[in-house]
Amino acid sequence: MIKNPVHPGLILQEDVLAPLELTVTTAAERLGVSRVALSRVLNGRAGISSELAIRLEKAGAGKAETWVKLQADYDLAIARKTSIRNVHPLAA
Repeated sequence: MIKNPVHPGLILQEDVLAPLELTVTTAAERLGVSRVALSRVLNGRAGISSELAIRLEKAGAGKAETWVKLQADYDLAIARKTSIRNVHPLAA
């Protein structure tokens, strides 16, 4: 279990956009998404959707499956930190 998960938007920012010296505006234009939508992902306020993952793949930023898995792992780690109550075994 990941104790302190890193949002995949931060990985996208630090490992893809920063080395290419791309601004959010330029990256959004190249990916065909709005600047606001990409900014929300990069700032951890939105997740990487399947559609964005495919756009990243087509733009040469890794495999779509990798981005989707990073997002799912992050979401699961955050969900495990929350207190989920009132769950009982399905089989009595």
